[in-house]
Amino acid sequence: MKIGIIIETKEYEKAWNAFRFAVTAKKQGNDVKVFLMGEAVECEGLTHEKYNVDEQLKKFVNDGGEILACGTCLKSRKLESTEACPISTMIDCVNMVVWADKTVTF
Repeated sequence: MKIGIIIETKEYEKAWNAFRFAVTAKKQGNDVKVFLMGEAVECEGLTHEKYNVDEQLKKFVNDGGEILACGTCLKSRKLESTEACPISTMIDCVNMVVWADKTVTF
């Protein structure tokens, strides 16, 4: 199955669970893409003693998962594109939703 995940939060526990979901879906053999929107573009490097978002994000990427990051959201925060989170557009988000059999939002 093709699963699209839209993450809109950098709240530690919610973002951590979103990436745990992505990692689990990928490990079960699904094709998974994640689109980071709004404050979620700040998830890379986000750590907490209990909810290490960055660790789950890296697991997802290392398992072959694809992450797209909203360019407008990055620019409004004066952030740059990274290898793990390349700059993307709303067109890329729409294309991900069209591509996916199911889309979930956190």
